Amino acid sequence: MTTPDLAPLLAGTQRSLEEIGEPLSATTFVVVDLETTGGSPETSAITEIGAVKTVGGEVVGEFQTLVDPGGPIPPMIVALTGITDAMVMAAPRIETVLPSFLEFLGDAVLVAHNARFDVGFLKAACRLHGYPWPGNEVVDTLLLARRATTKEEAPNKKLGTLARVFGTQVTPNHRALDDARATSEILHGMLERLARFGITHREDLDSLRNPMPEKLRRKAVLADSVPAKPGVYIFRGPRGERLYVGTSKNLRARVKSYFTRGEQRRQIREMLELAVAVDTHVCATEIEANVREVRLIEEHRPRYNRRSARPERTAWVKLTAEPYPRLSVSRSIAGAGAALGPMRGAGDARGAIEALQIALSLRTCTTRLPLVPRPHARACLLKDLGQCSAPCLRGQESHYDDAVSAARDAMRHDPSPVVAALSAQIQEHAQRLDYERAAELRDGVSALIEASMRAQRLAALRSVSLVAARAQGEGWDLVSVAGGLLAGSAHVSHGVWETAGTLRDAWASLDVVEPLIEEQEMLARWLERPGTRLLHIDGDWAQPLDGAGRHASWVQARRADHANVTDSRRGGS
Repeated sequence: MTTPDLAPLLAGTQRSLEEIGEPLSATTFVVVDLETTGGSPETSAITEIGAVKTVGGEVVGEFQTLVDPGGPIPPMIVALTGITDAMVMAAPRIETVLPSFLEFLGDAVLVAHNARFDVGFLKAACRLHGYPWPGNEVVDTLLLARRATTKEEAPNKKLGTLARVFGTQVTPNHRALDDARATSEILHGMLERLARFGITHREDLDSLRNPMPEKLRRKAVLADSVPAKPGVYIFRGPRGERLYVGTSKNLRARVKSYFTRGEQRRQIREMLELAVAVDTHVCATEIEANVREVRLIEEHRPRYNRRSARPERTAWVKLTAEPYPRLSVSRSIAGAGAALGPMRGAGDARGAIEALQIALSLRTCTTRLPLVPRPHARACLLKDLGQCSAPCLRGQESHYDDAVSAARDAMRHDPSPVVAALSAQIQEHAQRLDYERAAELRDGVSALIEASMRAQRLAALRSVSLVAARAQGEGWDLVSVAGGLLAGSAHVSHGVWETAGTLRDAWASLDVVEPLIEEQEMLARWLERPGTRLLHIDGDWAQPLDGAGRHASWVQARRADHANVTDSRRGGS
């Protein structure tokens, strides 16, 4: 497949990113410590929250409050912390404290000593009182201590022991704010030590939780020559073969992360062991990177790519090219009398076929029938049931061509006859409490509608050439599309119309090729997002008013039903 060159079309329009991600010296940490009435968030409650916010080792904010646990504090806890029932009597409840604490936390890295304990209590409180957990990155100083200290200097990793090792100014005393202050000092002391092992950026913190083998960590130098810009990266093996293709907004940070973040996927670990080099293609926009990735995967079929690796596996429903066509699932539409798709999968294809067969009385047999029926030909039971016009027996007198024409129209244009015919059957099955059969028919009709909608949507895109723009950061992303192919893109902070004119000229230089389905759908999603503005268009970008889209509620109902089933299996509500 010949593809157009997606190199930046204009000098000076490429955006840049910060080098290698966010350095730890610029990372905001919020160190938190809790005091509680016991060891389990299921049976105990928070009595005090203390937190310290730092940037570059400097304290920029503190948060402290007692919390009314809603019940008596056990004597053992009083003896340990010094927090009494009288002290928390006038304190706010946790549901009142949480909004202020979450605002203080923001998007900082959350730090705690034995983080499972503190984070567990905070998550439980949020869940109980209806606050969404923000999902901040978490660093456990207990885990860091196992990497940054020896057994000789810290035979145990208790907070008091670590405070002695790092000579903190604040001594831990089982009060939340003082313990958070001590933990903050210990954190920065350990980060200074860990810098010698390459832990210098926020992106490196994950490697502390999932350490990489030394032989892979040494390969992090492959990222040294990679630009810190958006684009596509390609890992190559010892024979120059392409092992894996991916995209990133920051190529250097992403490539480095493979060797520092403790990759857990077995296949990717295997790929990293083989990798000896990394190629990159800098792209002007995110959509350009995504399209280039899909094209490279389709062209080279890298061994370790799973997504997008086999576009030929796309399922279609087609009418066979024979005297009395029948419906079949196919991976190719070559030689098809008519085709429906692309389908979401073979299951959807079979469901759509059944819906068409039942609604339009299409034959279900797989025999290739002659134009003139054979002597002594016999029809199957479907003829007697009135579900097939029996061209095997009656030939052209069966008017089977009418059923084929109706199927072709339902597949290409408007599935309304199928919807009307099966709606009554679905309702009858539901009234007889045969919900399983009703759902099967509903899914078949929905698969037919969805495939027809996809086909009409992509056909509309292939029929036009256009240039569109959407605000991105402090500038604009511009995209040029022709015949369903990405012709070029650019990111500019000024000169939008001049750039759009240059991108429009790229239409003429495009090779005429069949665009990949995944590329077409990526472009369609980008163009349909709110905020996209059309700058130039050649052709009519429209879908038929009486097409499959007017039955979109069937597709939405099916998706909602399947989502509810998935949630229930996962234990969701």
